Amino acid sequence: MLSSLKNKAPNYQHKISNELNFYKDCHEVHALPDIFHYWSNKYLLPKQQPHGFNSPDDFFVKKTLEQINQADLNQCFNILSVGCGNGESEIQLAQQITSQGHSNFKIICLDINPSMLERCNQAAKKMKLENHIVTLCADFNLWTTDLSFDVIIANQCLHHVLALEHLFDTIHQALTENGVFLVSDMIGRNGHMRWPEALDLLNDVWQQLPDRIKHNRLLNRFEKNYINHDCSTSGFEGIRAQDVLPLLVERFHFNLFIPFANIIMVLIDRPFGHNFDINKPQDLARIDETHLLDEQAILDGLIKPTQMIAVLSKGSGMSVLTHEKLTPEFCIRPY
Repeated sequence: MLSSLKNKAPNYQHKISNELNFYKDCHEVHALPDIFHYWSNKYLLPKQQPHGFNSPDDFFVKKTLEQINQADLNQCFNILSVGCGNGESEIQLAQQITSQGHSNFKIICLDINPSMLERCNQAAKKMKLENHIVTLCADFNLWTTDLSFDVIIANQCLHHVLALEHLFDTIHQALTENGVFLVSDMIGRNGHMRWPEALDLLNDVWQQLPDRIKHNRLLNRFEKNYINHDCSTSGFEGIRAQDVLPLLVERFHFNLFIPFANIIMVLIDRPFGHNFDINKPQDLARIDETHLLDEQAILDGLIKPTQMIAVLSKGSGMSVLTHEKLTPEFCIRPY
């Protein structure tokens, strides 16, 4: 398996080192600009609330609680979180489960970064949850297990995976027959680039933006014209993002599928999102206009969504969708 990974990415070990070093001292993995929260509260929240949750973190809690409330707790209820990072969401989940009166459960937190797992362990001890939180240091590109899990969580980690087929096959094998695989992740073009049809729309929007918006905070450069940057060149950011959805469709049934966002993400994410001022009506209007353009282009099939929240299983049957047209298959961009 390792030799296969090196063939796919000759600089695999170098990428691993970059990834470890980048996140070694990263305490705020999911921090986002204020403009992202403006957009998500106005446009993403209404997509989530009809399904019983208010945010991705709330999604993982509510869907896990649904499973554990139906389970036979004479046996330990096992949860796996793949690419857990510092474990903030997992500790929050453990708190919610214990608040419901459940004690016979474990959350295995898998990550390749020992520094992040140590922060997870320390936080679990501080919250007196060490009996429920178990850390496992492993590369999910190589990881295998003989254990079975009632819930498996992937929170913004699948777009870092090179050996997606191996990981998905391992997850499918490890998932109990009535278990669920809960995913919140990116499903756009590799390296978080835009496909040509999305880039055309984005360039039209970009030309209307004031220069103050065009400073890339992460790469520290001014982009008079938008640069379609490949984020996967030095590490694993978006390394096979475009393969996530097709490979999931091949292996799992979608109980729930919420796809969303394409070009709007460029404006509200970390590189440029901090340049918007939520106290300026003109900035909010630009976000509103771009979102509406984005939504209609996705619904028309002109561009494909780059984000999803989903509940997957080994079963079959009807899938709950946000729009009858927006099936997982429809949202795959051929390439």
